[in-house]
Amino acid sequence: MKIHEHNATTGEIIERDATAEELANSKAAEAASKARQAEEAAKANEKAALLAKLGITEDEAKLLL
Repeated sequence: MKIHEHNATTGEIIERDATAEELANSKAAEAASKARQAEEAAKANEKAALLAKLGITEDEAKLLL
């Protein structure tokens, strides 16, 4: 993975390889993002299943709350 560093003062652009720590941080952030997306998808599926079981729409459910 390449890292681009841009010095706004001088306009200098440096392209370098990522360090082991940067790679680890990137992979950890990607894993956390995927876990969060999976959790959100599971919650959406549970909500859809509950609405289907009750036979109401999301707008109707909002009226009840």
